[in-house]
Amino acid sequence: MRRCSIPRWLVVVALAVPTLCAPGAPAALAQPGGTGVAGAGTLVIKPLAETKVAELPAGALFWRVETFATLAAAEAAAGPTSLVAQADGKAWLFTLGPAGGSSNGGTKMAEIGPLPRVAASQYLLRVNEASGPPGSVTPVHSHPGAEATYVLAGEQSFRMPDGVHRVPAGHGAAGHAADTPMQVSSSGTGDLRALVLFVVDATRPFSTPAKLP
Repeated sequence: MRRCSIPRWLVVVALAVPTLCAPGAPAALAQPGGTGVAGAGTLVIKPLAETKVAELPAGALFWRVETFATLAAAEAAAGPTSLVAQADGKAWLFTLGPAGGSSNGGTKMAEIGPLPRVAASQYLLRVNEASGPPGSVTPVHSHPGAEATYVLAGEQSFRMPDGVHRVPAGHGAAGHAADTPMQVSSSGTGDLRALVLFVVDATRPFSTPAKLP
């Protein structure tokens, strides 16, 4: 696995060729429940899987993104901090843990992190699917934890207090502090499809309206 030189907020991961880059404070994503503000359409957020855990793995945290031949194979490889979902015609396994791991029978698509750690008595791990035509946008909001996004198609833009960041297809972005205000949009020339991974405080509301300067 090679380390690359990129903007501090962006983790770049090539499809099927895992690449690990250390980000600074990147973007985050999305409102749940299919809410958004229509541009050329509405950015739709579809929850795919979630679980609650009492503890997080020790050390620096990364999301490992893998595909499997079948959903049953992904479920068999899942651990206590894994999520299994079907999206984009594939079976996916998302595992939160240290860098450098792999699952038997899986194809590693990305390793995104490190994520800012969250202090809580209980944690919610969730994966959402975000989709929408160019111009779709969410309301300004925040989450009580960290996110990672992996873009399958199109381009995703994140408006945050430090500016606007863009993530193209085949790339991922990880790590923003909890309660960072953001607005997410589909900014490419084609429809956006992205997988969004959350590690948040399960005792707080998942999403809260916010304001940007």
